Amino acid sequence: MNKADIKKVVLAYSGGLDTSIIIPWLKENYNNCEVVAVAANVGQADELEGLEEKAIKTGASKLYVLDLTDEYVDDYIIPTMKAGAIYEEYLLGTSHARPCIAKALVEVAKKENADAIAHGCTGKGNDQVRFELAIMHFAPNMPIIAPWREWDIKSREEEIDYAEAHNVPLKINRETNYSKDKNLWHLSHEGLDLEDAGNEPMYEKKGFLEMGVSPIDAPDKPTYIELEFDKGIPVALDGKKMSAKEIILELNKIGGANGIGILDIVENRLVGMKCRGVYETPGGSILYKAHSVLEQICLDKLTMHEKQKLSVTFAELVYNGLWFSPLREALSAFVDKTQERVTGKVRLKLYKGNMINAGVWSDYSLYSEEIATFGESDFFYDQKDAAGFINLFGLPTKVQAIVDGK
Repeated sequence: MNKADIKKVVLAYSGGLDTSIIIPWLKENYNNCEVVAVAANVGQADELEGLEEKAIKTGASKLYVLDLTDEYVDDYIIPTMKAGAIYEEYLLGTSHARPCIAKALVEVAKKENADAIAHGCTGKGNDQVRFELAIMHFAPNMPIIAPWREWDIKSREEEIDYAEAHNVPLKINRETNYSKDKNLWHLSHEGLDLEDAGNEPMYEKKGFLEMGVSPIDAPDKPTYIELEFDKGIPVALDGKKMSAKEIILELNKIGGANGIGILDIVENRLVGMKCRGVYETPGGSILYKAHSVLEQICLDKLTMHEKQKLSVTFAELVYNGLWFSPLREALSAFVDKTQERVTGKVRLKLYKGNMINAGVWSDYSLYSEEIATFGESDFFYDQKDAAGFINLFGLPTKVQAIVDGK
């Protein structure tokens, strides 16, 4: 990439520390190029307030604010949830937002006839891969600028120094400078005291948790909810028909108030290192739990077990930035087939961070009380038949024992 050829750059812009200082840095290091900022609304709410004024004052020529919330939920979150995809307990909140945002970046870059796309991901993180693989998919010849892999800045403290020197307004300070990512699905926290795996997160400290409260501070009385699914997709909450996005937003409130969905893990990053993060995913945790409970009665044994195995692969693809890959698309087709009869209602009891199954119903239920009962059920199941089954099933074990005995 010849810097002299870069006249206009589209920047993935959040208004946070990284992307805020990237605007003046691009102009300084890429021949005073025009910077078009793009803020993708994936549900970060108040973080979008005052963004246009900030972007323009910092040096951008304009700011696009794109509402991607419906697309993000319907095309990324729900397919991942239906797959039961979980990466090392993490519900992939940052992971599946990135391809959604990157797709929109390419659309703006083509509209603006931009010469390059820039992002604020660090050279140590996963997001650089997620952004760039998605950009490659939609614009394989588009140059990509990743300042963290070029500049001499080594830490967030040095970023703050740069911002202050260039009069870039900040909403953070050095003492509360957690690295955060927020959208309608989750909020992540990294850095500062969390970098020491021996430090307990400050869940009870005011302002640390943003989407809910610590289980300790949750109500002493449980909250009951009922979720209804149609072919694996949430369609109603407590009897009220709602869109999947509306359900997630409402579950965030209910789950957050009950201390649901707080996760503290040391995960294996794609780039090879381990990293600690604290995640808040209240609504998502409830949705995953309810969907799993419904699948228990709607899926046959072989399908359920195969789906559970493939869910690990699905999660790794999403985590590793391979959303727009043939394998992920093929797995989604498999998942959609498994969901044809995942229709019904689930009741959960939420209590101080716990999600307790309180009932499940489906017209497609494969569970039969008459078969499973410890009482009389010879019409469906003759217990005497078990002897022959065990003899045949155990034949390889018996033969091996006889051979070993010789």
